[in-house]
Amino acid sequence: MKKEISTRRLLWVSGTGWMFDAMDVGMLSFIIAALSVEWDLTAQQMGWIGSIQSIGMAVGALLFGLMADRIGRKNVFIITLLLFSIGSGISAFATSITIFLILRFFIGMGLGGELPVASTLVSESVPAEKRGRIVVLLESFWAAGWLIAAVISYFIIPKFGWQTALLISATPALYALYLRVGLPDSPRFETIKNKEKISAFQSIANLWTNEYRRRTTMLWIVWFCVVFSYYGMFLWLPSVMVLKGFSLIKSFGYVLIMTLAQLPGYFTAAWCIERFGRKFVLAVYLIGTAISAFLFGNAESTALLITSGILLSFFNLGAWGGLYAYTPEQYPTIIRGTGSGSAAAFGRLGGVLGPLLVGYLVAQGTPISTIFTIFCISVFIAAFAVIFLGKETKNKILV
Repeated sequence: MKKEISTRRLLWVSGTGWMFDAMDVGMLSFIIAALSVEWDLTAQQMGWIGSIQSIGMAVGALLFGLMADRIGRKNVFIITLLLFSIGSGISAFATSITIFLILRFFIGMGLGGELPVASTLVSESVPAEKRGRIVVLLESFWAAGWLIAAVISYFIIPKFGWQTALLISATPALYALYLRVGLPDSPRFETIKNKEKISAFQSIANLWTNEYRRRTTMLWIVWFCVVFSYYGMFLWLPSVMVLKGFSLIKSFGYVLIMTLAQLPGYFTAAWCIERFGRKFVLAVYLIGTAISAFLFGNAESTALLITSGILLSFFNLGAWGGLYAYTPEQYPTIIRGTGSGSAAAFGRLGGVLGPLLVGYLVAQGTPISTIFTIFCISVFIAAFAVIFLGKETKNKILV
């Protein structure tokens, strides 16, 4: 008899791993700020910490996306979490920037592989009429992870060091791994797993056939622009606050306040996505992100800085939820893992460039307002790609 799982348990089991991944990425922004002091890092070296992880995420998204179409969503889900949790724990013992960067690459591989595979698994396992809402709620675990990361960073890093924070983030991920072992694979993959598989090359080639070329182009543009701006802005948030004249402790506190706005961003997107459709939600939240980024970069008062930071978190993470719901719906089951993974992989190239660009521009003395205007333009490009190239997939039956 085929093993089934309730939507609620599927969401919880998938979401816990997602949450612990977010804890690690969230804490990395605070750890970068702490390492810059402890290891006397340059702005360029700080940028490389975020970028090397994004390189790993690009490799992991493509590699594990292809694997998900061959050995199943569940198996890849387990492999990626194991890679991430072990790497994160070991990185707490890094004694130099070189060792830390190498470990961040492998952590990035696990993280980059898990996220698109997780959204694909959940998307294929729930009814069409609530698929978008459930996938956005899955993404909301990311906000919970960031919130926990901000709390841990605020209370742990100043007193006990960044190493303790990393060990805390790695340990509970093993619990998520334990939960995931009993998770069945998606019903859609079960229907094709015994059929003849196409090659990895053919899977990628299929993304660029006449039928899928437009949607692949749209996804790659959106993923690149969103990831470029997200990692450029959010990995640097604590450091930007320091550059604006706040102490490290006060900067952590303000970022914690901004992080709280991520949860209502997800929940409102989850509510809207089944009522107004994927395109509408994604476009509106991207435009809101772009405007908020401009306001944040140009804020001259503490009140405006915090307000625009809250709006930035609200709209940006709501957009992420919409993107993860929208992406798997573009392709059939046989290439869904490849399509989602390759779009995420191309996007991660933006995640490489974003932190590096900020590090380079900061070192050159470029105003923060100019840097955030660049991210504002990037997010507007993503919104236009959705509006002009995207097709609505609300209530679409997956094949």
